[in-house]
Parts: sequence; structure tokens; C-alpha cells
Amino acid sequence: MSTTTPLAKGPGPGSLSAARLPRWFPWVAAVGSVAVGCAIGLGAGLSSHVQWGLLAALVFVLGTYVIAAKVEGRRQAKDRVATSIVWVSFVLAVIPLASLVYETVKRGVKVLDPYFLTHSMGFVTSYQPGGGIYHALLGTLEQVGLATLISVPIGLLTAIYLVEYGRGRLAKAVTFFVDVMTGIPSIVAGLFILSFWILILGFGYSGFAGSMALSILMIPVVVRSTEEMLKLVPNELREAALALGVPKWRMILKVVLPTSIGGITTGVMLAVARIAGETAPVLLLVFGNPLINANPFDGPQASLPLYIYDQYAKSGGSQAAYDRAWAAALVLIAFIMILNLVARGIARWKAPKTGR
Repeated sequence: MSTTTPLAKGPGPGSLSAARLPRWFPWVAAVGSVAVGCAIGLGAGLSSHVQWGLLAALVFVLGTYVIAAKVEGRRQAKDRVATSIVWVSFVLAVIPLASLVYETVKRGVKVLDPYFLTHSMGFVTSYQPGGGIYHALLGTLEQVGLATLISVPIGLLTAIYLVEYGRGRLAKAVTFFVDVMTGIPSIVAGLFILSFWILILGFGYSGFAGSMALSILMIPVVVRSTEEMLKLVPNELREAALALGVPKWRMILKVVLPTSIGGITTGVMLAVARIAGETAPVLLLVFGNPLINANPFDGPQASLPLYIYDQYAKSGGSQAAYDRAWAAALVLIAFIMILNLVARGIARWKAPKTGR
């Protein structure tokens, strides 16, 4: 005759099934935390809504741990706290971004119309209404385009050298200087081109001078992104091509680059988006021009970042200038957003097809 010991029930250490909080608990906890945070803020006399939000986030994390530890145990409570911190960090990062986009759209649409996009600031002072950003938009497109033409071949060939040929001290030195250039301040690039191109060689202010400074900022981004994409190409593809007697340069051109072209294009687009909003090099080298100058190699030009700066710094408190600055900022954000969407589309289009 045998006896059977019944299994323990409930959340104890010997149980097979522990108590669990319902799936809607995080949402209820979030709503309750917001209410408690607002109540604490009102009771303490805090006038800033940011402080109320931080209090709500703190109450959410602590409350989640206390309730989860009581119902599910301390181990599961720690997991819920880690998840709560991730969500709180995500919300804290999204709120400023959403606020920035909302404020830019709200203020920028006031003067954003076809007239604004097709006229310049010629014969319109900063404190007067009217005018547009055509000259600045044209300058930005030309300067960014020239910087891309300079940077992409140099960055692409450098990345190919580091991945396919680079060995020894030279490759290590190139990698080191690329890492250093990745963190170089934009004002330093502008000062370098100013001293070399304008002060030493005697050339004047122009859009091309600004493009050279922007290319200094763009090259390391292109090198790094392209290098990582080339490293993702399987070595079996290289070995198969070389086994057929294909020269190495032809293998790189016909096998390696087509395989990684989607990621390379994405990296180039992100590098373009990174330099499109730079102000310091443009301020030093392009100099600004309220009139339309379609020749980037002769005379000062305008650009969108410089246009925004001029409207704020030289407006004299004019509301019309502030509205133009916000509208130009909205156009610049839209330009960068389009570049990112194009990069994602090309990456998805050129991604290697997988199948069974």
C-alpha cells in the first residue's frame, strides 16, 4: 500500500504553477501611476509637467516591483521591473521627439506654401513678411550632392581596401584615423577647409568649400557602414568565385558589391542625412546669400541650416522671420525623412532573397 504526497499549490517554491498577474496589469499600472504622479505633483506644488511625468515613471517601476513580488515572487518581479524600465526609457525618448515634430509642424505650416518654396529672400529684409527658401533649398541640394560625389568613391574604396586587401600596420592606421574622424566636431572640419582653401590657397567663399567640409564629416560614416556590409558577405561566395579563376578585382566588382549593395546604399543615405543639417561648416565657408546662386563654385550660397540660423539670429524679434525659420526647419526634417525612407526602400529592394 503506497501513499502519494499531494503537490503544493499556489506560488510557493514547491509548486508547479505559480500565480500570475493578468495581461492587462501593465496598462492598469501605467494609468494608476500617471494618476498618482499627478496627485503627488499637485500636492507638492510642482508646476512642471515634466516633474509629474518623472514621478509617474518612478511610481510605475516601484509599484510594479512591489505588486509583482507579492503575487508572483521576487524573481518574476525583477523581470517585470527590467521590462518596465525598458518601456519607461522608450517613452522618455519618444516624448521629446514627438513634441519636436509636433511643434515644428504646428509652427511651420503657417507660411509653408508653393510661394515659400519657389521664391528667395532677395529684396526682402529679415523682419518683413514674404520671401521664401528656394535659394537655400537649391544650395543645400547642390552642397550635399557635391559632398556625396566626393565622399562615396573615397569611402567605398577605403572600405574595400580594409576588408579585402588591408593587412598590417597601414590597415590599422587607416582604421584608427577613420575612428578618430567619426567623432570630429563639424566646426573643426570647417576651420580646416577655411584655413587651407580660403586663407592659404586664396579661393573665395562658395558652396563647394562647404561641400568639402561636409565630405570630411561624411567619409568616415560611409567607410564604417560599407565596411560592416562587406564583412557580412559570406566568404564562401568569394572562394567560389576565386575557384573559377576569376581575378580578385572582378570578384569584388561582380560578387561582393552586388551582394552588399542594399546595405551600402542605406549607409550612404544615412551619411547624407547626417550632413544635411550641419550648420557650422556652412556658416564658415558658404557665408550665406539672400539671392539665388545656382553656381556652387563661384560666390557665397545659402543653405537650409544657415537660412534657419539667419532668420532667428538676424530677425530682430520679427514674427515673420520666426515663421520662416520654423517652415524651413519643417522642410529640412521632411528632406531627411525622405532620405531615410528611400534608404529603407532600397535596402528592402536589394536585400538577398531567402527561400527554401
